[in-house]
This record gives sequence, C-alpha cells and structure tokens, in this order.
Amino acid sequence: MHYIYILQDESAKIYVGYTNDLRRRVGHHKHGEVNTTKAYNNPTLVWYCAFKSKKRALEFERYLKRGSGHAFMRKHLLHTYEN
Repeated sequence: MHYIYILQDESAKIYVGYTNDLRRRVGHHKHGEVNTTKAYNNPTLVWYCAFKSKKRALEFERYLKRGSGHAFMRKHLLHTYEN
C-alpha cells in the first residue's frame, strides 16, 4: 500500500508526506530523523489515507500541498485537530 499522511506538531505546524511504510516513516519523524520535520515539536500523525496505486497517492499528496487542496485539507482533514 501507499500512504499519504499528515503530521501536526504542538505549535500547529503541518507536514504532508508519502510513504509505503507508514509506521516506519512516522517513527523516523518522531525521532528527528527527517530533515524536513526535525524542528517540529512532538509531531503527531493526525490523518492518513491508503492507496493501492503509487501514482494516485503521489497525485493526492501534490493536490494537498497546493492552493485548493491545501484549503480542502485544512477544512476537512484537520478541523478537529486545530486549537
């Protein structure tokens, strides 16, 4: 399976990523082993979605990181997690 996931830290910083091994990747984030999220304060997995197709997963990741996808993510995927 291919996963798109969202991490959020204690200061509400958000990270969207892709992996084919969700548990391993989230562990890397939590242990400060990923340069992009090294400065995040206690990153927590707040949402993920599994895809059979790597192509579709990467397309959805790209969507979430851009204009309307970013707004969709904030409104529909993170609304219960924001302070």
